[in-house]
Amino acid sequence: MHILINQQPVVLAAASATVADALAQWNAQPPYAVALNTRFVPKSQYAHQPLQEGDRLEVIAPVTGG
Repeated sequence: MHILINQQPVVLAAASATVADALAQWNAQPPYAVALNTRFVPKSQYAHQPLQEGDRLEVIAPVTGG
């Protein structure tokens, strides 16, 4: 399955992948927030949120500063 993660093409190994699968394959390092097709996905839903061909994931890390 082909998706975009942070505007970069990614080919997922599983034909029926979830957000959690994509994050694991992409080796995302917490903390981060995730949006699927511009919609926020709660962390509790990562393992239950299926992906479809062409989906766009944005993985956003918090920025600290003063």
